Amino acid sequence: MNIQEYFGRISYNKPHKDADLETLTAIFQHHIQTIPFENLSMHCGEAIKLDLQSTYNKIVRQKRGGWCLENNYLLFWALRELGYDVCILGANSYEPAGRTYTAEINHILLKVVIEGNSYIIDAGFGGAYQMWQPLMLISGKDQPQVPGIFRFMEDNGTWYYEKVKRKHYIPEQSDTQFPDTPELGNIRKIYRFTLEPRHIDDFQELNAFLQVSPDNILQKKSICSLQTTTGLLALVGWTLSEMKYNYTEDMDLVNVTTLTDEEVEKTLKEKFNIVLENKLVP
Repeated sequence: MNIQEYFGRISYNKPHKDADLETLTAIFQHHIQTIPFENLSMHCGEAIKLDLQSTYNKIVRQKRGGWCLENNYLLFWALRELGYDVCILGANSYEPAGRTYTAEINHILLKVVIEGNSYIIDAGFGGAYQMWQPLMLISGKDQPQVPGIFRFMEDNGTWYYEKVKRKHYIPEQSDTQFPDTPELGNIRKIYRFTLEPRHIDDFQELNAFLQVSPDNILQKKSICSLQTTTGLLALVGWTLSEMKYNYTEDMDLVNVTTLTDEEVEKTLKEKFNIVLENKLVP
């Protein structure tokens, strides 16, 4: 494994002498704009191993993406190589349908400490809830970014991560309709976590479970999403969504296309730079 090879994978070629916030932000943005959040392996019969060499080979050498465990584990390795004070944390994601957080930890994120300040970075949430820059670990402070306003709320040692939702404009539909999108000002809860440091081995059971549990969203749908310079690309099953953030004041533009089986493979190659070895069943 080689940090220069990782830099090549994420198209990063700037100086990186200092383990500072500016460098962290640049590397993070290159990572999320070149490495997709995807679970395609489980929909084309490939086992997902949670060890560093396998993750590195898959994402860096085979030019694939990965889900939260893979994406953040690779980023953890890269930041440690560069001298950052970084540790792994575990989170319970919010389930809107049940209006509650999962009982078990089912997500991985990273905490980075720079000059005494703690930041949260997470390259593995994907979709419209993906942060674009490190977020300062501070309770109750709005932190606006291109995708929207993020914030943390802390209560008795538990941290809650949330985002203010924006309206969506979908050209095919009436201007006045915003499907599944509450009015502006509504908060979308994302996950909760504590600052207890974790080891990657703490997630081996989760990695195995997610690949066999029929109830989780990752089993039900093939997902591939990538952040762009202006928004987001997401392929869920046969549905391709292209989102442009803040198309107009506090509104995102969303174009939705339904693809054929042949177009799915072509789209993965052209828009996500992914070529699968095995047949995908969306």
